Amino acid sequence: MTVIGRDKKWWKEAAIYQIYPASFCDSNGDGIGDLPGITSKLDYIASLGVNAIWVCPMYDSPQIDMGYDIANYEDVYRPYGTLEDMETLIKETHARGMRIMLDLVINHTSDQHAWFKESRSSKDSPKRDWYIWKPAKYSETGERMPPNNWRSNFGGNSVWEWDEATQEYYLHLFAVEQPDLNWENPATRKAIYASAMEFWLDRGVDGFRVDTVNMYSKRQDYPDAPITDPKAVTQPAGLVYCNGPRMHEFLSEMNEILSRYGAITVGELPCTPDMAKVIKYVSAKEKQLDMVFQFDLVDVGFGKTEKFETTPRNWTLPDIKAAVEMTQSIIRGTDAWTTSFIENHDQARSVSRFTDDSPEFRVAGAKLLAMMESCLSGTQYIYQGQEIGCVNTPKVGYPPENYLDIDSSQYYQLVKERFGADNKEELDRAFSAMQHLARDHARVPIAWDGKAKYGGFSEAAIKAGKDVAEPWMKPHPFAGEINVASQLDDPNSVLAFWRKMLAFRKEHAAVLVYGDYKGLQDNNKDTYMFVKEAQGGSQRALIVLNFTKEPQTWTAPSAAELGFQEGDSAKLTRVFSTHDDRGEEQQLQPFEGRVFTISS
Repeated sequence: MTVIGRDKKWWKEAAIYQIYPASFCDSNGDGIGDLPGITSKLDYIASLGVNAIWVCPMYDSPQIDMGYDIANYEDVYRPYGTLEDMETLIKETHARGMRIMLDLVINHTSDQHAWFKESRSSKDSPKRDWYIWKPAKYSETGERMPPNNWRSNFGGNSVWEWDEATQEYYLHLFAVEQPDLNWENPATRKAIYASAMEFWLDRGVDGFRVDTVNMYSKRQDYPDAPITDPKAVTQPAGLVYCNGPRMHEFLSEMNEILSRYGAITVGELPCTPDMAKVIKYVSAKEKQLDMVFQFDLVDVGFGKTEKFETTPRNWTLPDIKAAVEMTQSIIRGTDAWTTSFIENHDQARSVSRFTDDSPEFRVAGAKLLAMMESCLSGTQYIYQGQEIGCVNTPKVGYPPENYLDIDSSQYYQLVKERFGADNKEELDRAFSAMQHLARDHARVPIAWDGKAKYGGFSEAAIKAGKDVAEPWMKPHPFAGEINVASQLDDPNSVLAFWRKMLAFRKEHAAVLVYGDYKGLQDNNKDTYMFVKEAQGGSQRALIVLNFTKEPQTWTAPSAAELGFQEGDSAKLTRVFSTHDDRGEEQQLQPFEGRVFTISS
């Protein structure tokens, strides 16, 4: 009997390409990526073999958090274009046989949204209860204190901001300028659905990536978080404010609207280590979300209380294997679905984090990760620039002042305040962590042509003879080496490999997309080996990956490890490799990956 989670759907077999508007392509030469720039590159995107695009927030916004602070869900941030430009992008995407997804950011708005302006105007405002307001607590000595000890996701300060005019605190899990909406209020929810969802679904959008999908329902007693960082007043509180008591009720309500349009959803699901809770979000029977992003893999190497409180490459290969096992296990024996991704707008570049971004190895490392990701089950997501092997900006030649993201800039400022602006040792430690993990690396403008000004980011304007502005974020120092133009006609490029890998994945969807995952030799710190098995055992594949800079000898698994009965023999046939030369059968070159079919 077919497990319902393996029912074939277009979105399960899809490769979805994520676009960060400000950094993708600038059509008019003002140094900021825009919607016409995205439209101009749709043929390129389609040529990769992807099925859909996901466009990060392009809504009207003050851009405190790069558009995740929305001032108006029903309009476009003017430097990106107009509502008409957005409608053109939707139409042209569909004309190429692709779908389009938008970011649905509905845990919070900008403090410049009309709803919040009205809410903070007075305690008697009809929209006061559309956001979360609380009176102050007071110490024994009469000092005013926030309602609890929760730590903001940005900067390490409190999630509560005092409003002098109305003498209450409002909640913001992220930046001060991102107040949380009050989902307990039915009128608020109705307005969110109409403005943020139906407005765009009526214009032909095919689905949403749902931001912070498990934060809408908060425990109404707002308890303190456990003290896990004794040095600080505020404490990490994700496990307290995520997955609140009414989350599934709210998502079921949302799904009633989404299902009318046939819209797909992928939710961002942090702070949910309990697999049973994860499955409830994505169970087909529950009818809530189609799939979620879990962060087990992309969080490998992060600090325990603060992302940057770590050292570069603070992980071992077994850590990666354990993280992948968590995300792949969702579909094992369930009616749920999963995702396969290793980069997005919130992550540094995977080649720099998980392989080696030196000129000698970065191409091989990019191909290795492309193979790993493409052979994992679930819907696949590719982030802009990943397909050409983009790497982090270097430490030399790209100083801290070039880092513009609120997450990294606030952290660097916090270190200055805590240790002093002249403490070179602490500042260098902080910068090393940022150079390894900052979100900025994913947001550096894409280099379309390494020979053109600013890496060809504004190539249409350049070709039109316009004098173009420097991009909003400093160009990548390696734009001359890592760019689209230099790879388009190179059969050995990262770009060419991604195209072949995506085609190979579709050709073998039964085993690579829908198959069950089984990790082998999990304690091996040099090579990563896993088996994929199609439903019913009709097809099997072995994937072997060398995660080191040295050649590695590997031992073929036993027939039993490969899923056969004891005493059976198993034949391995190499069908795909990251390296052109066939090489020795039992030796992998540095960062080489191979795919084998398995037969008896």
